[in-house]
Amino acid sequence: MKEVTIYTDGACSGNPGPGGWGAVLMYGSHRKELSGAEKMTTNNRMELVAVIEALRALKQPCRVTVYSDSAYVVNGFARGWVDGWVKNGWVNSRGQPVENQDLWKTLLREMERHRVQYVKVKGHSDNEWNNRCDQLAREAIKALE
Repeated sequence: MKEVTIYTDGACSGNPGPGGWGAVLMYGSHRKELSGAEKMTTNNRMELVAVIEALRALKQPCRVTVYSDSAYVVNGFARGWVDGWVKNGWVNSRGQPVENQDLWKTLLREMERHRVQYVKVKGHSDNEWNNRCDQLAREAIKALE
């Protein structure tokens, strides 16, 4: 399997409000940048969409490391939240329906053909690729105007 590195980020101007996402995919010397936006969304939704769209862009099954500054996305897997939600019929520990379950379910479907590992990075720091994803997300929001 090819080994691909993906950086993702989501941003929102207001929460909810106009939102954007960015992703940088790297394989060997190849690099691809993706971005998009929605007129009314939340930051967490944009964080999830960034990962979904990045995985969708892969043409074949890959071993993927996703770097994200989103504790929401990373902890969903690192802390087993998603496994618990699936086991409990998409109900959270408070007995409420899981927020953004449409996107979580889509993400799980996209992950089926890949081997995905998530790594948390510090946002708005000195990480070049996380900063680039943030820039892509913010530019996508501005393009909505």
